[in-house]
Amino acid sequence: MSAVLSIGRGASTRLQLNPNPQQKYWFDPPEERTSVEAERRHRQERLAGAVRLFARFGFAQGLAGHITARDPELTDHFWVNPLGIHFSRIRVSDLLLVNAKGETVIGDKPLNKAAFAIHAAIHEHNPKIIAAAHTHSTYGKAWSTLGRKLDTITQDSCAFHGEVALFDDFTGMVVDENEGLRIAKALGDGKGAILKNHGILTAGPTVEAAAWWYIALDNACHTQLLAEAAGTPQPIDEDVARHTHSQIGGPDGARHAFESLYEGLVEAEPELLQ
Repeated sequence: MSAVLSIGRGASTRLQLNPNPQQKYWFDPPEERTSVEAERRHRQERLAGAVRLFARFGFAQGLAGHITARDPELTDHFWVNPLGIHFSRIRVSDLLLVNAKGETVIGDKPLNKAAFAIHAAIHEHNPKIIAAAHTHSTYGKAWSTLGRKLDTITQDSCAFHGEVALFDDFTGMVVDENEGLRIAKALGDGKGAILKNHGILTAGPTVEAAAWWYIALDNACHTQLLAEAAGTPQPIDEDVARHTHSQIGGPDGARHAFESLYEGLVEAEPELLQ
């Protein structure tokens, strides 16, 4: 039986207290998806949702930008948003399934050639990567022009400590698969890359992680741009940065951060699941 607590003199409100209170500083594990079909649908829904969330964050820039998710069954294929549909209007049914040759095997809308050149190489080079995200977000793009890595100057930026590469070989729009491979090699096992004079890119073991890390990396770029405009930012001590990274840099935290946004998005825009 729950304990009953009266609040205030003559108060009618009674709180039902848990008879076995506990400290809970963790999330319950996610529901296990036991079929390929369920996992595919999950990735498709989060991918469509991530694209719409990017629109909300102002990451849509004309025809530029793409998020991909490796298919759980056809692992050399990936799902991607098509060219020409605004991020804010993407639905699950709009997504394209693309093979390793750049051929669209599901869907009839155009494929962004840069999406194939960059993402195909990333997915082929590192089988642990399930999803990757790249757009021309303002702050990521602005920081990329400096041709340097971010410094670890805030608690939030510790999530990226030692895991964001610099790709400083800009040669124009990425339509060459060899350049995509160079980006993939620069990214390695990290969670992000700064593409000099181009923008930022993130990758991860889930769609949720890759998408949240993109949002967070753009925010880190914004933060350092503001800090340097105001003065000289003071970096976090290396040992403290590594320790903080171990606390906040994992994909589980990124997944929950993404889901907190995704749930409200689906409630407001349920048609994205169509």
